[in-house]
Order: sequence, then structure tokens, then C-alpha cells
Amino acid sequence: MSAFDPNAFSAAWNAHDIDAILRMSTDDCEFHGSAGSAPSGNRHIGPSAVRAAYAAIFAAFPDAEWSNSRSTVLGPDRVLTEWCFNGTGADGKRIAVDGLDLLEIRDGKVWIKNSYRKSVS
Repeated sequence: MSAFDPNAFSAAWNAHDIDAILRMSTDDCEFHGSAGSAPSGNRHIGPSAVRAAYAAIFAAFPDAEWSNSRSTVLGPDRVLTEWCFNGTGADGKRIAVDGLDLLEIRDGKVWIKNSYRKSVS
């Protein structure tokens, strides 16, 4: 795995810096969300769709924070990041859920960000 820094990627998320996130992503990046109408979640393909999906997350949770982040390199092209998401929704309710991202890395950048999270009931 060349030059991918999971700590910088996490920091860009906590800064809500979509431009930095996309600079660390491939030109054909994909985001596979943890929720959606399909069992595998909504899939956003290409930088425009990924940008819109990330912007929607930051708009829905303006105070979003991913804490207790821990990354594990699983191989030359795969990184697992574990985190706790904390944020306040439009309804004013605070949520905290544990989750993880399975990152597929190509040429030192994120090609696919596949997110999974616990469900809060």
C-alpha cells in the first residue's frame, strides 16, 4: 500500500473537509453507505455522487464527529477503520453508534469506502 494515511483521512472527516477527502480518493471513487433501500446500502459511484453523499451527511449532522478511531492495515490494498460516530440530527436527538469502514486502496488513495455501523433502536 503506497502513501495512504488513514489518520489524515479520519482527520479530514472530522474537519468536514470534503475537498481533502476527495483528494485522498481515486478519480473513480465509490461510497457504499451503511443505510439505504438495498441490503448493501446506497452506493454512490464517482466523485460527484460521492461528494453529494458526504455533503448530505455533514448537512444532516453538522456536529458529526468520528471518535476513538483505530485503523488496521489488512493487506496492501485494504484498511479497516473502526470508529464511534457522534452527532445531533435535525430532530435535536444526539446519537452515538459504533461502526467501521472497509477501505479499498488503489495507488495510495481510497477507491471504495464501504461503511458499516451498529443500529440504534
